[in-house]
Amino acid sequence: MAKNFNSVSFTVLLLVLMMASTGILKTKALPGVECPVGSGCLDPSKRVFLDECGPVPFLGTDSDCCTCCKAKYPTPPLCWAVVEGTNPPHCHCYQKAP
Repeated sequence: MAKNFNSVSFTVLLLVLMMASTGILKTKALPGVECPVGSGCLDPSKRVFLDECGPVPFLGTDSDCCTCCKAKYPTPPLCWAVVEGTNPPHCHCYQKAP
């Protein structure tokens, strides 16, 4: 019995290590923020790129990006803001898809 338990424990540990090393366990939050909240752009298929906002690289958060986009564009058409890209990061503003 102990031999079977050790074998199962080793297999489970090996499986968890493999999953962790390949990134399977990493979860990604929904990037960006509805800007303003309740504007109906949670579904990515319902929004399209509007313009960039702020300095490059944009070192703020998605909420900072939303503030920048709200200052540059009126609420309609603006509905989503997100910091995208890694080299360098940009603040992107989105509007509702036609």
